[in-house]
Amino acid sequence: MDLVLCCRRRRSLLFLFLVLCSVSACIRTRSEVITLTEETFADKVKEKDTVWFVKFCVPWCKHCKNLGTLWDDLGKVMEGEDEIEIGQVDCSTNKPVCTKVDIHSYPTFKIFYDGEEVAKYKGPREVESLKQFALDEADKAARAKLEAE
Repeated sequence: MDLVLCCRRRRSLLFLFLVLCSVSACIRTRSEVITLTEETFADKVKEKDTVWFVKFCVPWCKHCKNLGTLWDDLGKVMEGEDEIEIGQVDCSTNKPVCTKVDIHSYPTFKIFYDGEEVAKYKGPREVESLKQFALDEADKAARAKLEAE
């Protein structure tokens, strides 16, 4: 009798554990960083009225590794911002993209608007600084477009 109760209890605990894992996975916020490739980069950064803030990196770079979750954290923070996308390119597998946009060191952070590079980020590697830079550059791009029209 004790063996039957023990097995039922284990099954109940296992079931509860699986339910909690499922709920936890649903609640967790997913990063809004879009991985760009040789096939998608050109079309994405040309999207009308969209600013793209892109990180160029390689997996073996210690400076890229030291960023940790910084870029994912930025993606989460920028989620609600209209017309601003956060992207990343792995230069080890997408060399033609990195060559075309003149990447020589890692990580490199660049802003693109209407398919053109408009700025390169050289500030502190902190979410708030990166966010403010992206917002400022998006504002400049919008003002420049209004003046041109």
